[in-house]
Amino acid sequence: MTTVGIDVGGTKCHGVVADEKGAVVAELRRPTPHAGELIDLLAEMHRELGGGSALGIGVPGLVTPEGIIKASPNLRGAHDIEVGPRLRSALGIPVHVENDATSAAYAEWRVGAARGTDDALIVTLGTGIGGGVVMGGQLQRGAHGFAGEIGHMVVEADGIECVCGRRGCWERYASGSALKRLSGGMPGEEVFSRAMNGEEGSLAVVDDFARWFCIGVASLTNVLDPQVVVVGGGVVDAWSVLHPAIARWLDRLLYSSDNRPQPTVRPAELGPRAGAIGIALLAADAA
Repeated sequence: MTTVGIDVGGTKCHGVVADEKGAVVAELRRPTPHAGELIDLLAEMHRELGGGSALGIGVPGLVTPEGIIKASPNLRGAHDIEVGPRLRSALGIPVHVENDATSAAYAEWRVGAARGTDDALIVTLGTGIGGGVVMGGQLQRGAHGFAGEIGHMVVEADGIECVCGRRGCWERYASGSALKRLSGGMPGEEVFSRAMNGEEGSLAVVDDFARWFCIGVASLTNVLDPQVVVVGGGVVDAWSVLHPAIARWLDRLLYSSDNRPQPTVRPAELGPRAGAIGIALLAADAA
């Protein structure tokens, strides 16, 4: 059986047709429209991908179990958008809607870098920080479906203003955009490239970035005690220089690190397809 999954990003919508093992057999990309035009685009993409008996939609922000986007700082005009109800009515099929980072986490747990574990934390570093939590072999959604907004943990009281309207959120210090700020304006790809070539200044920036990353991961590990922490996003391409810095800082920042097993920290495996694959698998499971 194959299922259509569509990952809605800030700039593009990425749709796939995936089988029950997460293998992609077709895919499609379209620019992300204003939220008022989103439902029509998603229905069109579903048709272009061959239809199917179930559809999964991964969207950024707070999503209710019924599939309503309550808030999304990175999706223009998104507030109380009834994605699930309206698509079910228009298409006449089961439609499952989930947070995009939670969807990506599910994919990495089911068929990616966290497969075979029961307790995992998945952290995706992009413009912001997204994530997902698996505990006891179950994806955690919380009481209202809003669990996993780890990028909006406050790590610096009265710190840098965040797109969410608050200050000091973790994603302002350990995301791709944060890396650019820490480097004084240099693109993250260049920072990592220079660091991998041994440039001292860029290595120092990577070390500072790893410190901020581990401030958040250490707190989450103290709360969740995961077996594995999977790190996704463009930073995976620079894992050889980033991982040693993460290992040093996590050992230093984690509570009682000498007296406990530390989580294995490893790079994500599914790349930019993770969100679309994950929501396709979730839709298939829910159908």
